Amino acid sequence: MNKKKLLSLLITAALAAGLLAGCGGNRTSEPAQNPAPKEDVPASAPAETETPEPAEDDEDYTTGDASLDNPRNQDGIGEDELLVISFGTSFNDNRRLTVGAIEDAMEKAFPDWSVRRGFTAQIIIDHVQRRDGEIIDNVGQALDRAVENGVKRLVIQPTHLMDGLEYNDVVNEVAQYADAFESVSIGAPLLTSDEDFQIVARVMAEATAQYDDGKTAICFMGHGTEAASNAIYAKMQQVMTDAGYANYFIGTVEAAPTLDDVLAMVQAGSYERVVLQPMMIVSGDHANNDMAGDDEDTWKTVFENAGYQVECVLKGFGEYAAIQDLLVAHAQAAINQLG
Repeated sequence: MNKKKLLSLLITAALAAGLLAGCGGNRTSEPAQNPAPKEDVPASAPAETETPEPAEDDEDYTTGDASLDNPRNQDGIGEDELLVISFGTSFNDNRRLTVGAIEDAMEKAFPDWSVRRGFTAQIIIDHVQRRDGEIIDNVGQALDRAVENGVKRLVIQPTHLMDGLEYNDVVNEVAQYADAFESVSIGAPLLTSDEDFQIVARVMAEATAQYDDGKTAICFMGHGTEAASNAIYAKMQQVMTDAGYANYFIGTVEAAPTLDDVLAMVQAGSYERVVLQPMMIVSGDHANNDMAGDDEDTWKTVFENAGYQVECVLKGFGEYAAIQDLLVAHAQAAINQLG
């Protein structure tokens, strides 16, 4: 492998990891951001040559019009490509309003770069193709497309919240393609520097300010991970508390703080109402089912059974302009790394 190109690639990734470690420490997609368990299907899964067969767990409800979404899998890329990599979601409207909006912001900010899409969750890619006929590249397919189109300068900007398992899978896969391009650079995940945490905390507070009346507990649900980067949730809780947002609480679906932890914190106060919102780039399966669903173990049901009035806000971080701008800033830093 060309040492100069690999060094450029790893310097950018190491910078992101170092900044996160410095602030005290994914799986997202989304997902950063709306992630699924690691065992689903890796980003490097082979391309489907035929429409996948229906799975038993395919939802039988509509999630919006897939035809309104731009999968950004076009050829004719040119020599400079900005590949936006997300965990993904099968919720069509929300995919367009979150991942699509981030990609649109990138295209507006960098008009001389061809913006393309890659998802890390093969299970989501297959599901969307099977249900809607929309074809979305996985990371390997997107990189192959770049090679075949003669891209020389490649910038990767993940939308993952943290420098966790999904993000590092992307770094490792891109490293295998370093010799195919003249230069490659990878942008930092959303929550990397202390300033990132401050910006995102303000977004969370401003987006829910109408509920912050002293009688309402505002709870954000993240995904959680077994990786050390799960510490971002505790850090964000501390950032919110230090900023004076005493009625805000953060938990995760699959790690700590747990739903029970969040419930205990809320019960320690004198709240009458609870507002739930995902701390994820997208508002997809976890938000609609684990958070806002009607099963007995969802966040909504647990809080209702505890005697609270519950309102669910099904809006992913990707819908907020300030989040889009922050990811654009990370992409700009990655472009600057190219020299």
